[in-house]
Amino acid sequence: MIIVLKRNISINDKEKIINYLQEKSFRVKEIVGDEESILGAVGHNGIDLREVEIMPGVAKVIPISKPYKLASREFKKSDTVFNVGPVTIGGNRVTVIAGPCAVESREQIIESAYAVKAAGAVMLRGGAFKPRTSPYSFQGLQEKGCQFLKEASELTGLPVVTEIVAPNDANMMKDYVDVFQIGARNMQNFELLKTMGKLGKPVILKRGLSATIEEWLMAAEYIMAEGNDNVILCERGIRTYENFTRNTLDLSAVPIIQQLSHLPVIVDPSHATGLRDKVSPMALAAVAAGANGLIVEVHPNPEVALSDGPQSLYPEQFEKLMCDIKVLAPVMDKELVTIPKTNPVQSIINKTEKHIGAAFQGVRGAYSEMAVYNYYGSEIGYPMPMPTFKDVFDAVLDGRAESGLIPLENSLAGSINENYDLLKCYSDISITGEVKVRVSHSIIGMKGSKLENIKEVYSHPQALAQCSAFIEKNGLKPIAHYDTAGAVKDISLLGDKTKAAIASSASADIYDMQILQEGIETHPGNYTRFAVIKREDVYETTDWNKVSMVFTIKDEQGSLSKYLSIFNKYNLNMTKIESRPVHGKPWSYTFYIDVMFDGDKSLFKEIEEELTNQAEDFRLLGLYQACK
Repeated sequence: MIIVLKRNISINDKEKIINYLQEKSFRVKEIVGDEESILGAVGHNGIDLREVEIMPGVAKVIPISKPYKLASREFKKSDTVFNVGPVTIGGNRVTVIAGPCAVESREQIIESAYAVKAAGAVMLRGGAFKPRTSPYSFQGLQEKGCQFLKEASELTGLPVVTEIVAPNDANMMKDYVDVFQIGARNMQNFELLKTMGKLGKPVILKRGLSATIEEWLMAAEYIMAEGNDNVILCERGIRTYENFTRNTLDLSAVPIIQQLSHLPVIVDPSHATGLRDKVSPMALAAVAAGANGLIVEVHPNPEVALSDGPQSLYPEQFEKLMCDIKVLAPVMDKELVTIPKTNPVQSIINKTEKHIGAAFQGVRGAYSEMAVYNYYGSEIGYPMPMPTFKDVFDAVLDGRAESGLIPLENSLAGSINENYDLLKCYSDISITGEVKVRVSHSIIGMKGSKLENIKEVYSHPQALAQCSAFIEKNGLKPIAHYDTAGAVKDISLLGDKTKAAIASSASADIYDMQILQEGIETHPGNYTRFAVIKREDVYETTDWNKVSMVFTIKDEQGSLSKYLSIFNKYNLNMTKIESRPVHGKPWSYTFYIDVMFDGDKSLFKEIEEELTNQAEDFRLLGLYQACK
């Protein structure tokens, strides 16, 4: 049941309600709703709802209509998102798990692990125990197989997924395995489901051969009722009259599950089709249907595989599939999950005085590089120039850089929309700080050149616009270039004293050029605000007074006004609001908001839950210290 609490309920009354429900053997979870606080209570005690409704502080009691209580959207409106090591599962992410059907030898599983990681998989699958139709078929290496999986995981950094077939194996397997898989034949093995619930490790629950969606969700409920909320549902095809493919892949289950449940749902195209050439198209169809991930069978030598060789991809086929997913995912407003190529967490622990590289867009001498030094000081170890803003995000995401600095807005030119869009797409990256840079332009030419001899001036279009008065006054021909400092670099290679560039004065020294005049911008109050970005798993939020967030609102009359009223309700000082169109949804908009928060930090979780429940989609971009 859901207990809606009165807005003015006292802490004492709330505790009495929770204690009463717990005494009646209910599992209770507090949820902050749109306008009210809510308690979700699940249990087997058939109490009269009126006994709860008359308690002080209770506004009303609503029974959960679905037989699956904890797994239902009624119980939890927002998507379940959780981490398995460095891998985030759920939300708008596409998590790809890959590896052979069975662990056949140490060499085979290690070779497979390196191959799937190189292609972009973020978790390794492989069966140590193999429940087979025939008792004479290969049954797996059992504990030895688990040991090989663990070694492959340690060598590659990939978390491990493997199937468990018997409750008695749980204690032996738990130290080897990161995610347990419950196969289709065991979907209604209730003792196994209960054991997995008590063990607490994430579980992939495959749909049974002939199970309805409700039966599937009820099986998930068994796991969750024992206290384990980290359940991943896996559609792997169901048995029908069609026998051309191994099973019939029910892709309609993906959007149905996402409507009925908050749990992430992935698809297994290998078992669904049983045919190697059908795996990739059905994997892409699953991503297009909205799946949160894929689990794909890949074998270094499928023709000699001891299990399911005909449906296993060759490594090069899997690599091609991953390339196709990278293209498709952004179209579906999703992000393909990656893991660092190195271990940034360990690198940060091991560093001494200097920071690891901070990535920035542009070349040496760019204002973005100036932002790196302004934020970190002269002790920054290695500023890393990148060709594009997306490259900065990728460098942070895969661990080549500890952090990145990206411009978000200029005091004269406004917002850099590309970076706002990237912040929304890269859900494993957060804003951890900010810095402002004074933009002071100089005209820079070859050594020995004179301003009166300059005919053409090169720079980024924004810089040219900011210096338009100077350009017009001196009769110069403006020529657009991709980058301010990059223009200085390219002019230095031409050796033409009639050409100059507009950039920061620092770039003149870097490229051995001459400053012809400083401070040529039309308006002196020219500042750019940069955000410092890091992976969510390599930093800890400490002292903060500023919050950045992104959300889309429901298509209802007055929805934006209602949403903004939440900020007024908690006396939050909103310092910026930016809207961006939602790709693929004409006339729908995503909103970016910055607020200052100097209040009780313990209240923020409640505020965040209220914002999440009111929005169609909500994500916290970062908690950080505002620059002065």
